[in-house]
Amino acid sequence: MKYERILLKLSGEALMGERQYGIDPVRLADYANEIKQITNKGVQVAIVIGGGNIFRGVAGASKGMDRVQADHMGMLATVINGLALQSALEDAEIPTRLQSAVKINEVAEPFIRRRAMRHLEKGRVVIFGGGTGNPYFTTDSAAVLRAIEINADVILKGTRVDGIYTSDPEKNADATKFDFISFDDVLRKGLKVMDTTAFTLSQENELPIVVFDMNKAGNLLKVVSGESIGTQVNL
Repeated sequence: MKYERILLKLSGEALMGERQYGIDPVRLADYANEIKQITNKGVQVAIVIGGGNIFRGVAGASKGMDRVQADHMGMLATVINGLALQSALEDAEIPTRLQSAVKINEVAEPFIRRRAMRHLEKGRVVIFGGGTGNPYFTTDSAAVLRAIEINADVILKGTRVDGIYTSDPEKNADATKFDFISFDDVLRKGLKVMDTTAFTLSQENELPIVVFDMNKAGNLLKVVSGESIGTQVNL
């Protein structure tokens, strides 16, 4: 395996599957099977999930809701998604721990860096919920922050698109895909990989990012094995 410890970033929308909102159990089971393929190879896996399938703080604030309140609602949505993914992983006989930056002791451990790293070393998948625990920060920022804290080798951003393109391939048929691109080129070209705070934090800490299609069976294993899947962003 090319990577020994990864942080997998999934959007909340990815859990909807073919639905318009909420959580699709079939999609969850598919993701659990993909993750099991790499844990069986000894790869240590941490996961951060967004909450956009349930509630998005920015969207709530844009409609007049207090931004801090809206972001806290979004944080709770990520914990709900974390619980759903935890259930799917355990159904696939994968040991897991859910840690939350927002204290909800009845359903999740508090985030403690050393404890998270011990879980990973023991072969447990660690799901980080609650974002960073602070409003005004996205789950992209949470993903990068947690990846740095646990000394992950890479952030794997699983999306429904198979990499980074010159423009949105779903809107522009002439868009071309990058196999490799530097952090500086992403910023210079104005490409949307992550929000600026998260992306800059990743760049400053020399943490590579791989953007790939998580919905294609076998892709996660291929990425972790070092195959040229998706787009790699590095220095």
